[in-house]
Amino acid sequence: MLSEPLTAVKFPADIFKLPNGLTVIHQYLPATPVVVADIWVKAGASLEPAGWTGMAHFLEHMIFKGSATQKPGIFDWAIETRGGYANAATSHDYAHFFITTAPQYLKDSLPLLADLLLHPAIPDDEFLRERDVVLEEIRGCYDNPDWLGFQALSENVYQRHPYGHSILGSQEQLMALTPEQMRSFHATHYQPENMTVVIVGAIDQESALNLVQESFQNFPHPGNCPQINSDAEPPITEIRRQEVYLPRIEQARLLIAWISPGVEQLSDAYGLDLLSVILADGRSSRLVRQLREELQLVQSIGGSFSLQRDSSLFTISACLEPQHLEQVEELICDSLLKLYQTPVSSTELRRCQRSLSNDYIFSTEAASQIAGLYGYYNTIATAEVAVTYPQQIQRWQPLDLMHLAQQYLSPYHYAVTVIKPTSGDW
Repeated sequence: MLSEPLTAVKFPADIFKLPNGLTVIHQYLPATPVVVADIWVKAGASLEPAGWTGMAHFLEHMIFKGSATQKPGIFDWAIETRGGYANAATSHDYAHFFITTAPQYLKDSLPLLADLLLHPAIPDDEFLRERDVVLEEIRGCYDNPDWLGFQALSENVYQRHPYGHSILGSQEQLMALTPEQMRSFHATHYQPENMTVVIVGAIDQESALNLVQESFQNFPHPGNCPQINSDAEPPITEIRRQEVYLPRIEQARLLIAWISPGVEQLSDAYGLDLLSVILADGRSSRLVRQLREELQLVQSIGGSFSLQRDSSLFTISACLEPQHLEQVEELICDSLLKLYQTPVSSTELRRCQRSLSNDYIFSTEAASQIAGLYGYYNTIATAEVAVTYPQQIQRWQPLDLMHLAQQYLSPYHYAVTVIKPTSGDW
């Protein structure tokens, strides 16, 4: 679609592939007082076999429950007593675990985390205790109407692909999981070819590589977790409507979504980012200005583009009074039609390009942000594309965006989920 050539952008870090298949990315930042180790694993919720929903996230919890050589809590004590910080997160496409610490303490911290990642004990008693923690997390989400709305929308959009499944799983699904299944899932996916270790901060390359090589040895024998073949989600060819009623909510939620390509068409993602800003990101965006500032039909409205490995998601969501739902949906579709019929102005496009470019710059100020960016892109695509974002954004022209909207953002084909108060509440 884009005719303007993309000139090469030098990747500021170094990428290594170790003999065992582990990828290591290192960037030396001598001016920062910290070092970050961020380990990314291709072991997200989309790899869970049927009946194992919630396993990837539950395993993230269990990783920190000790190994054969570490009792539960030893790792946390070692990090915190040195003034460091550690955490983890799970999505459909990945799990990642990270440490931020002073450079002199990384040699004491990284081997402990590597031991937990490669050799978690997953003892039966800790499994049962931590399951209660995850169950409480699920119950808390059930009290959040925005979480419920997005999960309902995801199920409405992804009726074949695992992206429609909750990352947390359900109470019933979690109760059916076993420690042996978890050990199998871990041994299958926590293998060197599925891992990227990113080291960013005040540690030289030789020291970082030696530490990683020493820490990430003796991976588990590959497991036999059932493999799944994720069916590609077909295009939405209708208005797929869903209504959910919840008690004790004061305002309705309107959530609309369109399927767009995953990383195999990464170039389109940059244009969809721009379209989300044009439509509903910030007070100057079209829908915020029209529906909130001028007509006052919504309390809030926002848009987002979520890049995912297999299939991405473009969403517009609003919080509003129930009686305005139909009118607001119509006005959103009218705004999409305008994108179809008339190219955006150069002034509007430059504003949105500047906004996204600045957001990117602000998101790469800290070592932890840089490490996360490299690890994320290397897990779903390649690390090198992480630094091309501002240049990619600047390539888009008004006609390019109009054609992109025509391709992906149909006002006649989309999934819509409406969250309403129960009838007695409004």
